[in-house]
Amino acid sequence: MDQPRLPSQIRVIVRDWLNANNILLRGRDANVLIDTGYVSRAPETLSLLRRPQHLGNEPLNWLVNTHCHSDHMGGNAAIQQVYVCRTSVPEGEAPLIEAWDTRGLWLDYAGQNAPRFTFDDVIAAGQTYRWGDLEWLAIAAPGHDAGALMFYCAEERALITGDALWENGFGIVLPDVPEGLEEARRTLETIAALDVRVVIPGHGLPFTGVAAALERSFARVDALRGNPERIARSVLKVMLVFSLLDRESMALAALPDYLASVPIYREYNERYFKQPAAQLADRLVSELEKSGAVRRAGGLLLPGNS
Repeated sequence: MDQPRLPSQIRVIVRDWLNANNILLRGRDANVLIDTGYVSRAPETLSLLRRPQHLGNEPLNWLVNTHCHSDHMGGNAAIQQVYVCRTSVPEGEAPLIEAWDTRGLWLDYAGQNAPRFTFDDVIAAGQTYRWGDLEWLAIAAPGHDAGALMFYCAEERALITGDALWENGFGIVLPDVPEGLEEARRTLETIAALDVRVVIPGHGLPFTGVAAALERSFARVDALRGNPERIARSVLKVMLVFSLLDRESMALAALPDYLASVPIYREYNERYFKQPAAQLADRLVSELEKSGAVRRAGGLLLPGNS
């Protein structure tokens, strides 16, 4: 599949489902990086940035996050240690970072990690920023994350979406946040109202089939509406695959204890499923196995592509 055309100053380092894409905006006066990946892959992130086609030996001047989940800000601290750069987070995320709210940031609450970092200022929806010698408008993108932002360049008709829109879906919405699904729909409507030629998502390749991607995501919103148990099951499966990608393998025999020990699994089970942890573990693994996301081998749970 041909990749959509992007100006030379926009460099997209496509990662995977453990790490958000790293989006580098090269400018005459400053180099800006949007999102930094997961903490356990921070050395890889730094190595990728140092490649000649990305930063090489040039400085990184400004670090920005679309939102502050671990796969988007987990490399912030490592980046700050190597580069003396300004760091900006979305205005709505700032209180969580200041307090280091590990529940609100989905860290120990979901069995994830990120080293604490500091920031210099906030990015506010409605403001414009000069990055990569292009003008970018910050746009609120609640749903997956209440404080999330997207960045739109009208000149290139390019939209950096974070987890608000991927080619085949969008980031999970929590079932215990009643307004989350409707906020996700309104964010999709916001995207639909823009003149977008190319989407640069938080995960997956940049793409131009924006109308089709929106249609798929609207259909997903409709399918999830009014079904909190289905939403909860989807959330737990995504969280489990994320943890598995980080660890690379998990002992099947230890999985029930893991689900009982991590708050989001324990709380959702109590609220929506009311099953023994072993039964919940078998249900999640069986559904993930059918979709090809995981496989079992030698008493271990492994990523499906390994």
